[in-house]
Amino acid sequence: MKKIFSEVRRLPEFDRDLKKLCKRFRTLDEDLNVFIERQLQLFHKLGIDNRGCVRMSGLGIQYPEIYKARKFACKSLKGKGAASGIRITYAYYSEEGIIEFIEIYYKGDKPSEDKKKILRRYRS
Repeated sequence: MKKIFSEVRRLPEFDRDLKKLCKRFRTLDEDLNVFIERQLQLFHKLGIDNRGCVRMSGLGIQYPEIYKARKFACKSLKGKGAASGIRITYAYYSEEGIIEFIEIYYKGDKPSEDKKKILRRYRS
């Protein structure tokens, strides 16, 4: 498999959230790989915007760019398609080609991302 990004990394908090969600949504690990290979490649490398990823505004963070993925297809949530309710926040270091996953959550459990967590980590 061809390497799309120079590095894809996960914060420890992301891994904890993912582990909890994987107990409910068994295909989540596989779905995350598909998300990287398809959605993130299309958006960040090929410049094709299907409105699945949006840059978060109002954080006061210029670099890295912080995004929220609103379209995330989860096979465990049959019939939902890309509007599964799984949300991912991530940082994109465009100069280095690095994706850093910050948070993953299910909208049925939590209405929105943890902006305080993002600001603590990335505000200089």
